Amino acid sequence: MTEKSQSPRFTELVNSLPASVPFVGPETQERAQGRMFSARLGANENVFGSSPKVIKVIADAAMDTWKYSDPESVELRQALAEHHQISAQNIVIGEGIDGLLGYLVRLMVSPGDRVVTSLGAYPTFNYHVAGYGGELITVPYRGDFEDPEALIAMAQKEKPKLIYFVNPDNPMGTVHSADVVQALIDSVPDECLLILDEAYIECAPDGAAPAFDTNNPNVIRMRTFSKAYGMAGARVGYAIGQVELIRAFDKVRNHFGIPKISQMAALAALQDQEYLSQVVRQINDAKDEIAKIATENGLVPLASATNFVTLDCGGDGDYARRVVAELGALGVFVRMPFVPPQDRCIRISAGTPQDLALLAEVLPTALANAQG
Repeated sequence: MTEKSQSPRFTELVNSLPASVPFVGPETQERAQGRMFSARLGANENVFGSSPKVIKVIADAAMDTWKYSDPESVELRQALAEHHQISAQNIVIGEGIDGLLGYLVRLMVSPGDRVVTSLGAYPTFNYHVAGYGGELITVPYRGDFEDPEALIAMAQKEKPKLIYFVNPDNPMGTVHSADVVQALIDSVPDECLLILDEAYIECAPDGAAPAFDTNNPNVIRMRTFSKAYGMAGARVGYAIGQVELIRAFDKVRNHFGIPKISQMAALAALQDQEYLSQVVRQINDAKDEIAKIATENGLVPLASATNFVTLDCGGDGDYARRVVAELGALGVFVRMPFVPPQDRCIRISAGTPQDLALLAEVLPTALANAQG
């Protein structure tokens, strides 16, 4: 019998894409180096963990893992609606913001359609746009902030399907006020949809988020339980928008994509706002300590409204990459922005006192090695 040798019949678009992912996971790096990191400070996870009520719900729900989840996530959507004082019809649940971005791009972007974003902003969005054949058009940051005015100017010129804007920002940690964000929303051209990614909004100071207007067809806002709520492994995010847009997700989403346990855990997390406030205080204390360690070592911490601190290393991207590599070799996993001039920086997630004690111990050696 003759064996056939034939490649899979991928589409022309798929054949044109690189076989890569937006981020290399710490587990991948640990396998490559044959040892575990001692401090995991690169993925913007909440090392302080989920609410004890969440842990209990997960344990209690383990016996029900044989059941499919509610494909409409009704209980969680209703709780979110009450929390935000909007209608449950304006909310869709997805597999984190990453999953929701993928569904939205699938809904809105055909091959050749234009999309506007900031150069160096969250790369997973770009990954989805490329996967559906969209054309990315970028504008530079203004200093270490995304530039709303430049995004709108480019949108008026290029007439894109989507505009992507993150507030507070990843990877720089900076934040615009609610007035600035509202002005951005009000300026979106009629033919565009603004994606307002608010993954870190629970960590931001008051006054960073404008009021919800679920009648506006030109904006969709995305939030997550992965960051301040400490549930990155559960994959629960949600989007808020006009009813017609939200209903359209039913055409493309994985209706059983959010496990029953994850839905129940997110509901418990939402109902424990006292614990959320406690965690945000711990995050702020950790950010203060990171800034102190950085300053003592000649690095410049940027003001942060997220659960991480971005540190200006004072050199170029090559130097910052050496610092990241040296810290990794010394057991501390961190990441950095990908695009100049932001790639002069490294980014360190809020950690436990033990994590930050190790950072303080090894950072001088890492910097010396990177310079040497």
